[in-house]
Amino acid sequence: MKVTWKNADGTSISAEVAPGVSLMEAAIANNVPHITGDCGGNLACATCHVFVDADWSEKIGPPEDMEDGMLDITAVERTQHSRLSCQIIASEDLDGLVLHMPA
Repeated sequence: MKVTWKNADGTSISAEVAPGVSLMEAAIANNVPHITGDCGGNLACATCHVFVDADWSEKIGPPEDMEDGMLDITAVERTQHSRLSCQIIASEDLDGLVLHMPA
């Protein structure tokens, strides 16, 4: 599946991501700026904060309780489209997904 990360400076990075891979892992593997995943995807750091494109929000769905709590401590204020990319797992249903990076 293809994912595109749009940076605040207007540039973007697109990559093919294998099903089952977290989008945090995919971002790190593709050198997406501002995604560090310090906790390794264990919902303990919020350093993989992204904004799901509005066209994809319903398909991705809302965060679960633990993720929702972690979104309150992100470096950039959360929005209704905020998610932690470690909690979004690549699947064919998400082919073409667009994620926006915090500034």
